[in-house]
Amino acid sequence: MRVLIDQYIPYLSGVLDAYACVEMLHPQDFTPQRVKDADALIVRTRTRIDEQLLAGSQVRLVATATIGYDHIDTDYCERAGIRWVSCPGCNAQAVCDYVEEAILECRPHIQSLGVVGVGHVGSKVVAMARRHGWKVVENDPPKGMMGDVSSCDVITYHVPLTHTGAYPTWHMCDSTFLQSVCDHALIINAARGGVVDEAAWLARGVDAVIDCWENEPDLNRQLLHHPHVLRSSFHIAGYSRQGKRNASQMCLDALSECLGLPQMQAQPLDILPPGDSREGWLERISQSLKSAPESFESLRKGYILR
Repeated sequence: MRVLIDQYIPYLSGVLDAYACVEMLHPQDFTPQRVKDADALIVRTRTRIDEQLLAGSQVRLVATATIGYDHIDTDYCERAGIRWVSCPGCNAQAVCDYVEEAILECRPHIQSLGVVGVGHVGSKVVAMARRHGWKVVENDPPKGMMGDVSSCDVITYHVPLTHTGAYPTWHMCDSTFLQSVCDHALIINAARGGVVDEAAWLARGVDAVIDCWENEPDLNRQLLHHPHVLRSSFHIAGYSRQGKRNASQMCLDALSECLGLPQMQAQPLDILPPGDSREGWLERISQSLKSAPESFESLRKGYILR
């Protein structure tokens, strides 16, 4: 059995070696030639999974160590009989911690929080907000939650990126919505880049914390340096030691279930170095991105998991 793994996915080194021939690849090295004889792929969002990559291959399973799966052509995989799995909820606590830090750094006197998308992440954000004593407005139409978040001090997005269906999320935060929010609002996007219409955001000039960008890694420099963008980061809201290990374990579980391999355990968590200071960490990340936006990918790959 042959398994190809994105080399930037942690906690998997050596775990599969007793059961499969394993290759750790750079995301750009997942080519049709390399995957042709593979039985399974473990990838991240930087690898596009579609017919162009998989046609004629013997791949039976694609596991993405991420919550989102908009990089996977799921229709093609299902037509081709290729099982695909993602890791919903793996980094929910990490994203919640990111949102909490963003609010405490940028809106310490918040009164109300609007949460758009109340799934794995959003439900944790709601619980966190209530612990702080903030008023919470929940908006998740597929779940019948129709709260009007436009008057909230802070609005945070936690939805998948979808273009079709009853409730598409592509550019759901558009010019019409942005015109409806109060002048002192802060909008946080730690979901997917396309959820927010960046051109409309620039035109309105609403305060923002942005972790996810359209056209990553070629992010909008004008938006990055806009005075209303109070904090910016390189798509690492969900990057924590616990979240990464959770995702790796879920991928291993998928291999065991789908390919008949024994149950395997991801490597144990590494320990945070003693004396590591996390106060104001989001501001420091923001400064590093604004200083070198062309280094988006290398900053992301080199990020020390909190």
